[in-house]
Amino acid sequence: MTSAHILSPAVGAKTTTMDKQKSLRSLRAAAVGNMLEWFDWTLYGTFAVYLASNFFDKTNATSALLSVLAVFAVGFVARPIGGIVFGRFGDRIGRKNTLILTMSTMALASLMIALIPSYESIGIWASVLLLVARLLQGLAHGGESGVSYAYVAEISPPQHRGLWASSVFVSVTLGVMAATFLGIVLTSAFSKEEMMSYGWRIGFAVGGLLGIVAFYMRRAAHESPIYSNKSASKAEARPLTGQEKLQILLKVVFFSASSNVAYYTWVTFAPSMAISAHGMDANGAFIASLCAQIITLLLLPFFGHLADRFGRKPMVFLYGLGIMVAPFPVNAILGSEPWTLFVSQGLGLAVWALIASIYPALIAEQIPTQQRALGVGFLSSLSVAIFGGTAPYLNTWLNSIGMSWVFSVYIMVLGLLAVIAAMMIRETKGVPLSEIRGQ
Repeated sequence: MTSAHILSPAVGAKTTTMDKQKSLRSLRAAAVGNMLEWFDWTLYGTFAVYLASNFFDKTNATSALLSVLAVFAVGFVARPIGGIVFGRFGDRIGRKNTLILTMSTMALASLMIALIPSYESIGIWASVLLLVARLLQGLAHGGESGVSYAYVAEISPPQHRGLWASSVFVSVTLGVMAATFLGIVLTSAFSKEEMMSYGWRIGFAVGGLLGIVAFYMRRAAHESPIYSNKSASKAEARPLTGQEKLQILLKVVFFSASSNVAYYTWVTFAPSMAISAHGMDANGAFIASLCAQIITLLLLPFFGHLADRFGRKPMVFLYGLGIMVAPFPVNAILGSEPWTLFVSQGLGLAVWALIASIYPALIAEQIPTQQRALGVGFLSSLSVAIFGGTAPYLNTWLNSIGMSWVFSVYIMVLGLLAVIAAMMIRETKGVPLSEIRGQ
């Protein structure tokens, strides 16, 4: 039998729900915290060029940039560990308390990056401290992603879980947009020399200080009712078998792999790639990227609504087909003019939004309540680490040796895995999460 089995209505009736006011307050707290978490996380990619100049030997610009991307990828190694550590916290001390902890860790790491002396001042220790800060960000981000996915899915009304789940990546997109907008403001306010010297540090300092806002909002949130009442269904729960765990792993990795590669290629590092590889003006690249992300904000809730109406399986299937086709026009359109980044990135993001809109709900629906925070945190972070964290480095390296087409083929193969995942998953639209358990 599949790992996502639906319990009888009698068992599902044991689960209580939040009243609407508490649910909305908790959703806002989760969304704002998630937005600021991703704001901090995205700043690294946004200011990658400046980090390369400040924390590594800049006599070889390409080598320095690749070093920054390598540290970026190393940060992803910490994400599965963070998913395990904070996921266990989420299943033991609650989703709310864990989300407060992850936000605090991320804010601290951002402040640390803002204050690290340059390579010229302390030599290799600048690179080492950047690595430590990025590892802290990876731990916090791995925990944040998994627990927040589970939390939002659990407080959502079952019939609108797709729509509510879209708020996660709406907040993610807003966080990325805020980082991009800050890049626009800073590159407009400071000269290239000033940005390279100290302007970029302001961004990380802002990210750290905004963490205080999220901290207080999350303290006022309410715990997930499904988590609070999980003891009521412990009698029905049982450990997952090895086969069931394997099925969950394959399904999650299959529909997550291409999503992560697409996201970190077409969102986080798109402006930096356009600037370094195509000679695009930095300010114009940030503006074009920001406009493309605005379109994505409109598509996410719309696709979430469609998933509540037509189901998860059709959305995953369409996404898989789209990701297999998208690399061709995306690569063909991108050039040195900012409008080409807007069109190519907008197209890629439209395809990505098909699955991003329902991703938190989709992954939460594959795992029973007792192991949800740990399972979601570890599996989502593992797929991000393997596929998302390595994507910018792989893409940059293949471009540097004139084999960018190999990266397009890579994305297409991952799109095929998403199509296979669409055939593997059980349709769970409208089913209460409390009625899903390993079976």
